Amino acid sequence: FTDLVLETWDLQCERNGREHRTAEMGCQQLVVRRGQPFTVTLHFSGRGYEEGVDKLAFNVETGPCPIETSGTRSHFAVTDFPEESGWSAVIQQQDGDSLSISLCSPTNARVGRYSLTLETSTGYQGSSCHIGDFVLLFNAWHPEDTVFLRDEDERCEYVLSQQGLIYQGSRDYITSTPWNFGQFEDDVLSICLKLLDSNPKFLRDQNRDCSRRNDPVYIGRVVSAMVNCNDEDRGVLAGRWDNHYEDGMSPMSWIGSVDILKRWKNFGCQPVKYGQCWVFAAVACTVMRCLGIPSRVVTNYNSAHDTNGNLVIDRYLSETGEEVRHSKDMIWNFHCWVESWMARPDLAPGYDGWQALDPTPQEKSEGVFCCGPAPVRAIKEGDLQLKYDIPFVFAEVNADVVYWVVQRDGTKKKSTHSSVVGKNISTKSVGRDSREDITHTYKYPEGSEKEREVFAKAEHETSSLRQEEEGLQLKIKLSEGANNGCDFDVFAVISNNSDTERVCRLMLCARTASYNGTVGPQCGMKDLLNVTLEPRAETRVPLRILYEKYGESLTQDNLIKVVALLTEYQTGDTVVAVRDIYIQNPEIKIRILGEPMQKRKLVAEISLVNPLTAPLNNCVFVVEGTGLTDGQQIKELEEPVEPQAEVKFRLDFVPQQAGLHKLLVDFESDRLTGVKGYRNVIIAPQP
Repeated sequence: FTDLVLETWDLQCERNGREHRTAEMGCQQLVVRRGQPFTVTLHFSGRGYEEGVDKLAFNVETGPCPIETSGTRSHFAVTDFPEESGWSAVIQQQDGDSLSISLCSPTNARVGRYSLTLETSTGYQGSSCHIGDFVLLFNAWHPEDTVFLRDEDERCEYVLSQQGLIYQGSRDYITSTPWNFGQFEDDVLSICLKLLDSNPKFLRDQNRDCSRRNDPVYIGRVVSAMVNCNDEDRGVLAGRWDNHYEDGMSPMSWIGSVDILKRWKNFGCQPVKYGQCWVFAAVACTVMRCLGIPSRVVTNYNSAHDTNGNLVIDRYLSETGEEVRHSKDMIWNFHCWVESWMARPDLAPGYDGWQALDPTPQEKSEGVFCCGPAPVRAIKEGDLQLKYDIPFVFAEVNADVVYWVVQRDGTKKKSTHSSVVGKNISTKSVGRDSREDITHTYKYPEGSEKEREVFAKAEHETSSLRQEEEGLQLKIKLSEGANNGCDFDVFAVISNNSDTERVCRLMLCARTASYNGTVGPQCGMKDLLNVTLEPRAETRVPLRILYEKYGESLTQDNLIKVVALLTEYQTGDTVVAVRDIYIQNPEIKIRILGEPMQKRKLVAEISLVNPLTAPLNNCVFVVEGTGLTDGQQIKELEEPVEPQAEVKFRLDFVPQQAGLHKLLVDFESDRLTGVKGYRNVIIAPQP
């Protein structure tokens, strides 16, 4: 027999991509999921493959130092039946000189970029030929993969969906902002692999790092550390919370991860300026979905940042309701992190499923700024000793807040204040643009017997202030929506639940605020020295908040923090109430003109009304949407937008992909920033 000569080959990128649900990553490269067969076709010249005469084998290698014992290299012969535990190659069909072979990786294979080599031998003659590279991802569709997720709708949302909603605002006024995850867009996969190869664990020991890339727990921990740059580790984003973003992009202005990841790569892996929690979480979600691990962004309202680990957040107020004595412990209006779905074979049974991963740099874990994966189940059960970082996340959703009122002589008095931390934990619903409340996955119902058991296990002495006080109750209410540019009223509502008349002093103070709990200048104030409260009655006291007072100091988070302090003269007892008011931005209106069809021009008409009393200068609209626009489209306005005037423009684009997509819009100007809007567009396939 003459030698078997390989002439050409076909990695069947398109067909394999369809079957492995990676087709949207483009047909230029082969991307497959682990544990699932993929097909390559070989064409020989001169003669075809003869069974029993010719021997065929493959080599797959990943990483800079592939070794069989590390699972980063495998050599396997073409056989008649698939191998259960390792890599396998089986002949599918032979057609003249061409041969189709089905290759399959084990379900615990290392993910990453592989090179594929074919070895042919006839008798004693042999030759080898490199037939290409492919990328191997985690496989949520395979029951034996550690990231297996049973429900198809959930897999579509948490692995395949390239767009979503992230919840922001405040606990009493939950808002959603659209986000373009874009995990299948051009170049994103190679950037995610570059991120893994830039991590310090890889640089320290490349063989060990690559050998651990079969484990989503390990990958999650690496991604959580690499999305922030706090360890001088060439991380993706620099965090900043002080409202000075002039030398970069304001965290509020991003509308997608792709722009951020591309900037990181294009600037030589220098950190991109700037991120805050939802930006860190969204970028981590993109990377995890890209690698095939089911992931979602979640938002916790009134999130505690407990630096000393005592599960108590102490706040100190003066008699006029101003914060004195800054404590490192903070209550964030909201805080976002990522949940990723995976088994935890490293722990006792019962902790598989959603794991919290928090890439926002807050505290070090094993010497590095990262957090998780922490099993959500362990947080709910108060199992603080399990890996990783459960005490920190437990505190974020369970800490107690104690308000101390510091009197003039320096003595401090504890005020009554009911439980506020860890409310309305939210994520986007599967397949719909609505909010799913997942608080119950993190904690048992407040005041329940189970909650008491968990707190006892976690040594969390929760204050007994949860039952409504006999006596005085204080709440802050808002009459109607608070719109940017308008004046509005807030009310202190005081209930006297006793049978006696009470005489009190009421302090009401409003300040502009950032979402991480820091406050700016005062924008409204009332001090009533003599409030008489009738028995068994409710009293309402209004405070008018004027745009001319808050407009200049409103941060891009659009929040105003209102503190009310009620002191009873007879007993000296004080009651505190705090409420965060979200100031609504104007709506961006998006109209789609024409019939939406794949590869056919479509027009979007985008408009916005300036609600302020001053003109808007340096106005810019940024539009993007995976499958709709080719990257970001930027429209800069020549003229200022006068008060109450409408600005309107048209944008042409050619949708490349059929199906449901979001067209996302961000508006920036000197006085109005981070205004977001989106429109769902269903693109019909090409006839």
